[in-house]
Amino acid sequence: MRSQAALPRFGSLLCLLFLPSVLSSSSRRQWILQRIPVVLPQQTEAGPTPHFVNEARLDVASPCDPECHKKAPRPSYWDLRSFLAYETLHSNGQLTETAVGIYGYSPYASTSPAHSSGSSVKAKGSHVRRKRQIFGHDGRFSIAGQNFLLKYPFSVTVKLSTGCSGTLVGERHVLTAAHCVHDGKNYVKGAQRLRVGFLKSKQRDAQDPSVYLPSNFTNHIEGGAAQYSPPVNDKMKFQWIRAKRTHVPKGWIKGNANEIGMDYDYALLELKKPHKRRHMKLGVSPPAQRLPGRRVHFSGFDNDRPGQLVYRFCQAGEETSDLLYQHCDAQPGASGSGVYARMWDGRRRRWERKVIGVFSGHQWVEKKGTSQEFNVAVRITPLKYAQICYWIKGNFVDCREG
Repeated sequence: MRSQAALPRFGSLLCLLFLPSVLSSSSRRQWILQRIPVVLPQQTEAGPTPHFVNEARLDVASPCDPECHKKAPRPSYWDLRSFLAYETLHSNGQLTETAVGIYGYSPYASTSPAHSSGSSVKAKGSHVRRKRQIFGHDGRFSIAGQNFLLKYPFSVTVKLSTGCSGTLVGERHVLTAAHCVHDGKNYVKGAQRLRVGFLKSKQRDAQDPSVYLPSNFTNHIEGGAAQYSPPVNDKMKFQWIRAKRTHVPKGWIKGNANEIGMDYDYALLELKKPHKRRHMKLGVSPPAQRLPGRRVHFSGFDNDRPGQLVYRFCQAGEETSDLLYQHCDAQPGASGSGVYARMWDGRRRRWERKVIGVFSGHQWVEKKGTSQEFNVAVRITPLKYAQICYWIKGNFVDCREG
């Protein structure tokens, strides 16, 4: 039964459903497609045998804070080739290493906020964190009921057997964080027999005939004008699919979660069979000021709410060329979630959600004897888009616009 406390909040949300749609689209911030460089594999050879010893860590330590990242020297073309080279872990335990070539990209032509003075707006209180990675009032939503859990965009969120979350970005591909499968030195325990869990209903939920929710109800939840937690039930289970291959960029492995490694905390899983669900498109991360309301969204399986899918949205804070610092409430387990934005697609004349980053998790920095804490997401840059898209498509022709 829905609690009495939830009824006023739900009533307010129903009122919002009848407001003119102009309220949700007044800014009409649009996806701006850009020409994507080419990242092509050049040579693949056998790698060392992984050990699979350590457990996956669901948080990330780094000696480098946002100011440190902004002051880092711009990587050269050869640095980028080294960082974007990658390892592939196969389900039979075999490891291969692939060198890449980069074409149509100049590292000196970037106008990234990381290398442009004054283009990054500092969020108030960005260095002030509260315990448990929650900023004041907990703004997370527990999504329940198959009408919500099995509906896009919530249905693209999956759970990894190592304890992290991931996002469907292809017919058999899952985007997640590199630290969910690799600790920077070696592959973690369970990475060889990695499984991906899809929420599936055990039986049909009982419907409340007195409440009518329109087809665009999800859009109003994402709009952030009101909060709503659907009735909680436990009639859900996971259906698991094994991963066939796991791609991890060398930038993460070489960096071992240092100031460079953080920038490459992403990985792509290829499943042994198609998942047959709608997936979310990739997009190049736009500057935070171009996002509608500077807002980002993501859903994951936070450890403090076992068995529940947790959705949240918040304003983006500081940013560098590769990282986005934000104040989205999150707990361990949400690492690897796809951070997405909802913007207007001028070509298709509709609102479109695209994954623009990967939630790396809670990062702490020890600086001058004090601890500073952040929630960090890895941005999908044009080069990362080219690499991930090639992993998914198997060719560069379908990856030239993002």
